Amino acid sequence: MSIVIDRRLNDRNKSAVNRARFIRRYKEQIQRAVGDLAARRGITDMEKGGDVSIPARDIREPSIHHGPGGDHEYVHPGNHSFNAGDRLPRPQGKGGGGGSGEGDGSGSEDSFIFTLSREEFLNLFFDDLELPHLVRNYLGDVRDFKMQRAGYTPSGVPANLSVPRSLRNAMARRIALSAPLRRQLDALETERAEASEDPHLCEELDAGIAALESRIAHIPFLDDIDLRFRHRVKVPQPISRAVMFCLMDVSASMTEDKKDLAKRFFTLLYLFLSRKYEKVDVIFIRHTDNAEEVDEQRFFHDTQSGGTVVQSALKLMQEIAVERYPSDQWNIYGAQVSDGDAFGADPEKSRALLSDQLLPLCRYYAYIEVPDDEDHTSPLSYAYARIESPRFAMKSVTSRAGVYPVLRELFKREASLA
Repeated sequence: MSIVIDRRLNDRNKSAVNRARFIRRYKEQIQRAVGDLAARRGITDMEKGGDVSIPARDIREPSIHHGPGGDHEYVHPGNHSFNAGDRLPRPQGKGGGGGSGEGDGSGSEDSFIFTLSREEFLNLFFDDLELPHLVRNYLGDVRDFKMQRAGYTPSGVPANLSVPRSLRNAMARRIALSAPLRRQLDALETERAEASEDPHLCEELDAGIAALESRIAHIPFLDDIDLRFRHRVKVPQPISRAVMFCLMDVSASMTEDKKDLAKRFFTLLYLFLSRKYEKVDVIFIRHTDNAEEVDEQRFFHDTQSGGTVVQSALKLMQEIAVERYPSDQWNIYGAQVSDGDAFGADPEKSRALLSDQLLPLCRYYAYIEVPDDEDHTSPLSYAYARIESPRFAMKSVTSRAGVYPVLRELFKREASLA
């Protein structure tokens, strides 16, 4: 009796093939539902799976059935509330046929609830996103090794024995060892044919021929020196690496709501980077009137006071990039979040520093502004708007729901630069 053990990572009564087919078929509707779900989530819950609701009309398929028609007679019970010709009011709320989906239930149709795993959620969440202008031929540290064919070796395990190569070596060895013996044998056979009248000589020649034939027959068909085994060696697998500089203004003008928007952007960016690239360093730089490199905890939670000097953060980023992340070995990316408040000549100096010195080092630089008023143009955004480079992008965010669309716009998939 045969016993089949199902070791697939599927729950009972579930099929990974059917789930994958369903996601491919209704990917557009599921992605739209994932975007709505992400807009309502907090940062700590962003990478979890969840239930997404798909309107039933989006997955409804045509069917063939019998339509109304013919003469029918019905007997209905009487009532004490209505008379013939009365108009019935539309049901209100969820009582009276409202859908089972979320909403006010005012006549909405049912929704289909689909549960996504963490991996499925993140795949759909970051679908079609890419760090622009990533050049993957910049290789860095070795994380693992790959076994690669490296010819043949005279020793090894039987599983790696190469039969064709071993037989080829055996044939070459037999030909090399038997060639001089066969030449001697041909010479004796020729001499034997010419010396047929001398019995004593013929006897000696026959003995020599027999000895040579015996020596040729005793050459082994396959010897240990003929064996060849497929040889494999460990080849280091270098990985592409990138560094992401996160710059944020922590001056007094940056309120907690603005810092919350910045934190959401950087968190989504970190989740995206950790999925896309094997080796990514993240550098946190905060600044008021001076800049400093800090860890993640101090970057988001340590309070500071003072004015705003953006140029100090850009100078520190340049120093760190030149000292620790040379552009010929690392793909350098920058992301800056600020409310745009800057005074004096700082916006113009920052624009010149960014345009002339930082952008030539970077593959991409994104500036996210969190203004008080969406229609207000800050001094920093006014200065940055004059930067003309495909490696620079600038967007504005005023609400939590706008963070993810901005991320998709900044890092949409496109062709890499050479």
